[in-house]
Amino acid sequence: MHADPGLVTHPGMGMSPGRLEDEQLLRGKACFLDDVAVPDPLHACFVRSPHAHARLLSVDAAQARAMPGVVAVYARQDLFGHITSWRMPLGFPLAVLPEDTTPFALAGDEVAFAGEAYAVVVARTRHQAEDAAAAVQAEFDVLPAVSDCRRAVEPDAPLVRSEIAGNVLQDYTLAYGDHDAAFEQAAVVLHDDFWVHRGCGHPMEGRGVVAAPDPATGVLTVWSSTQMAHELHYTIAHMLDQPEDQLRIITPDVGGGFGAKFMIYPEEVVVPAVARALGRPVKWVEDRRENFLTTIQERDQFWSISVAADRDGKLLGVRGGFIHDHGAYTPQGTNVPYNAASSMTGPYVVPAFSLRARVAYTNKVPVATIRGAGYPQAAFVMERMMDKLALELGLDRLECRRRNLIPPGKIPYTKPLKSRAGVPLVIDSGDFPALQARAAEAIDYDGFEARRARSAETGMLRGVALANSVKPTGRGPYETARVKIHPSGRVVVHTGALAMGQGIKTTLAQLCAAHLGLDPVAVDVVAGDTGHIAYGMGGFASRQAMMAGSAVSEAAAKVRAKALCTAAAVLKVDQGELDISNGEVHTADFSQRVPLARLAMLLKGVPGYALPVPGMPGLEETVHFQCDAQAYAGASHACEVEVDPLTGAVHVRRYVAVQDSGNIINPQIAHGQVHGGVVHGIGNALFEWMGYDANAQPLTTTFAEYLLPTAPEVPTIEVIFQPSPTELNPLGVKGIGEVATIPVAAAVIGAVEHALAGHGVRITEFPLTPVRLVELLDQAASASPKH
Repeated sequence: MHADPGLVTHPGMGMSPGRLEDEQLLRGKACFLDDVAVPDPLHACFVRSPHAHARLLSVDAAQARAMPGVVAVYARQDLFGHITSWRMPLGFPLAVLPEDTTPFALAGDEVAFAGEAYAVVVARTRHQAEDAAAAVQAEFDVLPAVSDCRRAVEPDAPLVRSEIAGNVLQDYTLAYGDHDAAFEQAAVVLHDDFWVHRGCGHPMEGRGVVAAPDPATGVLTVWSSTQMAHELHYTIAHMLDQPEDQLRIITPDVGGGFGAKFMIYPEEVVVPAVARALGRPVKWVEDRRENFLTTIQERDQFWSISVAADRDGKLLGVRGGFIHDHGAYTPQGTNVPYNAASSMTGPYVVPAFSLRARVAYTNKVPVATIRGAGYPQAAFVMERMMDKLALELGLDRLECRRRNLIPPGKIPYTKPLKSRAGVPLVIDSGDFPALQARAAEAIDYDGFEARRARSAETGMLRGVALANSVKPTGRGPYETARVKIHPSGRVVVHTGALAMGQGIKTTLAQLCAAHLGLDPVAVDVVAGDTGHIAYGMGGFASRQAMMAGSAVSEAAAKVRAKALCTAAAVLKVDQGELDISNGEVHTADFSQRVPLARLAMLLKGVPGYALPVPGMPGLEETVHFQCDAQAYAGASHACEVEVDPLTGAVHVRRYVAVQDSGNIINPQIAHGQVHGGVVHGIGNALFEWMGYDANAQPLTTTFAEYLLPTAPEVPTIEVIFQPSPTELNPLGVKGIGEVATIPVAAAVIGAVEHALAGHGVRITEFPLTPVRLVELLDQAASASPKH
């Protein structure tokens, strides 16, 4: 265990006692979805459309039903009565959207993307189910498909689905200030177009569901690799007409989420419906091809942006618009494009602003939140325009940014926009110029030219860039925690938060243990089990340290107070003379002591005798920590690259991430979150290309075509925490994992463009593959005047 004294502000914070999850994970004893043991399970395999858009004329499952091991085959008509509504409910239903926007549990008479399920086979083994699924015969009438969202918004574009009136789901403009006047009086007006390509979350573990009905009690137990156990509970109860108190959702160990599991999928409804219909446990585990074909994706947007500035580089206005590729359906609202639109100004002062957002359906996998949820797209566009502005005015790129960053004297800073919930966007804390200065110092920005000269000696081009970002974190409205000491002495935390491999169990155990004088290893954390906690929100939006951490800390503090009060009555001493350590309440000289287990036993109660102290029985407390305002986390990232102009290869040589995530609970876990966020961003910037052809057929459905960064491509990442604690939660913490991704693509691509200075290359897209980089160099060479 080690501590960072500069970060210790509350009990249990600033220490890194080691991750409690690692023992089970490293010894292969973790229980992931596919490890869930239920008696004699059946296995499901979904039959999926090979077409991006087609009428489904008929489904013939006779041959499949006759195959060995097959127990049942269900198309939509076979499940009438088992599922009460074929439309999936809209996630985040507060926005007003058409009723025909959400996906179907199973497609009926039309399919709208390649991979959409229209039937499910249930067999004794997965192999038998897959063989039978291949034998299901379907008749299709293939329809025109729309692959490009720019084509989708054209008046004569084919409809993505025949049930909709048009392909544009939303068309709105966010604006404030007099942007026309700003551009009229500007000394400099610059314009550029950008393309930010879609990618996948790709957790190590794909999605999966196990459903087991209990005929004796009527209870339906569902295990799911999800980020939203309680939302899944609501959805299944609603769509299957399952009594809420006879439904339990359990989240086993989850091998990563990254937003891809932050929604409810059709499979999570169909598998429980089939299990209940058959009266047997049923399991479905997604394979990697299914992950490419059906799990939500994000990022794809086309931007057209202009900026206006004075001669000193001070921004006067930003205007333009973008088209957002929304995929075939809306599973979870339109938060991604709204986040992008409302966050475009980043940590900069922009006096006037106008941005049109068009949300367009295409015949692709539906789009929802992947780590960053719209913010990386906006940051990429804004940071690239800041680089262009600096170049136009002959300013240093960091100085150009410094002149426009929100100064600390204006914090809290209210942006003249509102969130999608109608709440003002208030940056509550932070010092953005200090973050940038620290990043520049750490990467030795001033000493760059010497390094560039050394690279040139080997034929390599070297570049450096910096990008800034800010993001609201800790989305409410609440999170729940119950801290309980059992009469056995066992200490348990139950929470609606979700553990997805990010170390949240360690974090919550650490906060709880500090109040109770225990080692964190003595605290068990049970997350995402609706059988223990009736209300919870889950894991998303960089919220869990703030919301669940605050709930656990407050609940543990209340348990501590109750333990001290009870011990004072039992020991007949003044409560102020007592402390808690090593599982005991004791006096300073340890002459009197009583174990927490004994206190829990006494508070259990004895018939006919009063409790030791007035109040509720049990040594436990439940807290619903509530906070509607979000704490803004900031980041300044600096990246240095070498580029091989002959092959287009980009080598990230140095990466510095300066983060303002408020107070830090566990430095080791916090560093890991930043590392993960940076690697995710490097993947977006240089590797991850989710290809579709002109007919919306996916081209990259294995990791042979869709590349992820591996160890040789990832540099040593230097992480520096420079906290500005928030006052919005008692711990003073802010989010980490998403804000660490937001500026990465801008920093990496900015560094590549800087390396190519003098070659006339402007980079306005990602991912930037070696082939694409060589194309850009060739295009620039062809366009340059011949001497």
